[in-house]
Amino acid sequence: MDRDFLQELFAGFGPVALRRMFSGYGVSADGVNFALVLRGAIYLRADAATIPLFEAEGCKPFQYPARGKIVTVKSYWQIPDRLYDDPDDLAEWSRRALAAARLAAGEKAARPRTSESAARGGSRTKAAKKAGPRQAT
Repeated sequence: MDRDFLQELFAGFGPVALRRMFSGYGVSADGVNFALVLRGAIYLRADAATIPLFEAEGCKPFQYPARGKIVTVKSYWQIPDRLYDDPDDLAEWSRRALAAARLAAGEKAARPRTSESAARGGSRTKAAKKAGPRQAT
């Protein structure tokens, strides 16, 4: 799938940014990645509320081979084929995917830091890290 096709396909949703990712694209809106385009298929971000919609359409989560096994990524699901011909419905599914991605990003940001992260100085800025080790006060 090329960039022009994807821009046209998501036009009903609104402007999207396409960023090269692996062998395809990451699709984002307002700086939030909500879709992947890989191996000739589009995968939307999903959550507990939207996974049943994908399942009802007979869709599958994103999968890839790694080290002799198949890895399943249940946070991204392939869109139903019918959405390629229904831009209004694709726009609605994309809005749900963006909401799921925003929720996941918020949950990730709200997670407490582990003691391992704190021990590495996880809260220090890049400038502070370049300046050297922390000084005891």
